[in-house]
Amino acid sequence: MSFDVSIISLFPEAFPGLLDVSILGRARAEGIWSLDVTDLRTFGLGKHRQVDEAPAGGGAGLVLRPDVAAAAIDSLERNDRPLIYLSPRGKRFDQAMAREFAAGPGLICFCGRFEGLDERVIEKRDMIEVSLGDFVLAGGEAAAQAVIESTVRLLPGVAGNKASLEDESFSNGLLEYPQYTLPRVWENEGTPEVLLSGDHGKIAEWRLNRSKLLTEARRVDLWAAYLNGQDLRASETDDEHD
Repeated sequence: MSFDVSIISLFPEAFPGLLDVSILGRARAEGIWSLDVTDLRTFGLGKHRQVDEAPAGGGAGLVLRPDVAAAAIDSLERNDRPLIYLSPRGKRFDQAMAREFAAGPGLICFCGRFEGLDERVIEKRDMIEVSLGDFVLAGGEAAAQAVIESTVRLLPGVAGNKASLEDESFSNGLLEYPQYTLPRVWENEGTPEVLLSGDHGKIAEWRLNRSKLLTEARRVDLWAAYLNGQDLRASETDDEHD
């Protein structure tokens, strides 16, 4: 059964974009996942297909109308798919959320523009606000492509090497270890000897230690969560032995 993705956007020409290259493009051609794009302007009002109005209470910019947004949303079959609104105030997107989405039947992504979307349609249509991080984009199209790519690549049959999905950043709560390849020496820097040893146990230990060092140095939040998880697992083990 295909993983079905629907996009609602004022700029449908932005799609498929990067979603149609490399493994994602091949997987779509093979029917592993599908993509359809709805032009929000189609549901605009009047001669000029107006989709926005000034914000209530005053202020700069424009806000997408709830009636226009709802008409576009209601034109799609939900089929138990989560309705995502890409928003800087949303829940931070991460690998765990990508895995959760990949386990479902598909996604519907609403790409905002201007100052945002009327709060009433967000609440009435049970939209899930999702953010890529603490920054603001001109619209939700780039964010939607990132969420879709991260999710679709986890679907069975998309990535050629399943092991590569299990051994990458965030898969175990840590950043990925450094990678090396040929040539063995480059600009007087050699490949770490342990990686050439053929000792898989030592290689795994080295990689885990480097992942820990990188995570502790670069992502204090991830490191704290990792340590907390280790403590919880240790506590559960102790309880089992009591």
